[in-house]
Amino acid sequence: MVFFCFLVDQRRKIRRSKPVAGSCSRCGRGASVADMRTATRFCCIPFYWKSWKAIMCTFCGAILKSYR
Repeated sequence: MVFFCFLVDQRRKIRRSKPVAGSCSRCGRGASVADMRTATRFCCIPFYWKSWKAIMCTFCGAILKSYR
């Protein structure tokens, strides 16, 4: 019997951010625009990167709007 185990995960990293006018719709705190980078990894080895922008809450970390 053969078992295949695929260990695939994604990691998000905020490269830089700056505050914007407005507030979070979930908690009411401030929001910021952030340059994000998503790395898809297979067995701890990254094989795909994607950079994108998102408006996210500075308190709860919720992504309010993404620009991919």
